Amino acid sequence: MLESQIRSKKEPIMSTHTLIIGAGGVGNVVAFKCAMNVETFGQITLASRTLSKCDAITANVKTRTGVEIATAQVDADSVTELVELIEKVQADIVINVALPYQDLTIMDACTQTGVDYLDTANYEHPDEAKFEYRQQWARDEAFRDAGIMGLLGSGFDPGVTNVFCAYAQKHYFDTIETIDILDCNDGDHGYPFATNFNPEINLREVSAKGRYWQKSDDGKGAWIETDPMAIKQLWDYPEVGPRDSYLLYHEEMESLVKHIKGLKRIRFFMTFGESYLMHMKALENVGMLGIEPVEHQGQKIVPMEFLKTLLPDPASLGSRTKGKTNIGIVAHGLKDGKQRTVYIYQISDHEQCYAEVMSQAVSYTTGVPAMIGAKLMLEGTWHQPGVHNMEEFDPDPFMEELNQQGLPWHVMELEKPDALRIK
Repeated sequence: MLESQIRSKKEPIMSTHTLIIGAGGVGNVVAFKCAMNVETFGQITLASRTLSKCDAITANVKTRTGVEIATAQVDADSVTELVELIEKVQADIVINVALPYQDLTIMDACTQTGVDYLDTANYEHPDEAKFEYRQQWARDEAFRDAGIMGLLGSGFDPGVTNVFCAYAQKHYFDTIETIDILDCNDGDHGYPFATNFNPEINLREVSAKGRYWQKSDDGKGAWIETDPMAIKQLWDYPEVGPRDSYLLYHEEMESLVKHIKGLKRIRFFMTFGESYLMHMKALENVGMLGIEPVEHQGQKIVPMEFLKTLLPDPASLGSRTKGKTNIGIVAHGLKDGKQRTVYIYQISDHEQCYAEVMSQAVSYTTGVPAMIGAKLMLEGTWHQPGVHNMEEFDPDPFMEELNQQGLPWHVMELEKPDALRIK
């Protein structure tokens, strides 16, 4: 009886069609995890500009899970090609794990075809080192008119960190006054220098001006800008230890300031080792982080794109990476008139992630939440026409799925907001 129930549960709902766009490290994780939840995702297609990458991923998925995933080639910069593919596979949802440059074209293809949309990172223009939700939020009316949902930033940060904030607001606070988002990757891949996700996106993010949001005495909120990597604090991460953490601007703050009531300040910190910072500064000093074309022996090249060619492919780091990630939020505020501080965090092991889905923890912690967000949308647990951020929905179902799908989380009560900071 039990065996038949298990077999029945794993039978896909063949009327459901899922389209995944992007075949990098995160796309690999999403493909694996959708296959592991095939009863929800039904017929799955993995598409990318490079068909061979899709074929390699789907072969591994078939070997490990027994689930067959179809593949397709698509230029995600072309709305026409995207519309043709969506209609061909009869997609019910598009999971966008391609480049952030392609968010808008994929969103527009979804509105034209009436298909739900999900991504893990907000839009960036390829010629401007700036990322924001403005142009994606501007498509809210089009999504509502089409009767479809767009879920933005269903990765880890953004994504799980937004849900952690919503969960803290629902269960631990009447009002949250301050939030610090803490992102620690203590992985070691053995290379002198490499990035854990797309080098263009990673290096643009890290070398940009820092920003955090704070309310002044008159109650007005404002973004405060800092020089890149100018603010450093030493945080003690559970199961990792003390690590230098630098203040950056990160996109989830842009939506959280709209949705977390009573907020007075929100900051984002990420860990970096001295070797990484040394290499990055040297590359910046010689112009290798530039995004404008330069003349080279009669040809135009973009330095950042050339650097990407030289660096190891982030998708290749999985088998080499050891260590852990620890990502979470420290929230401080009021409950029943009393001050309290709560730390919600998640720890992943790079080698364990690779053993499960052949990707390291940075890809794993982004890809699993993408699958969970799509799962909740397909099941109708989270579904509302329009363009939405993660913290707008009931956090409890997502938090339950995290525990079930490989990202167990922890809650720690702290004595004060800076209890993890080493002075």
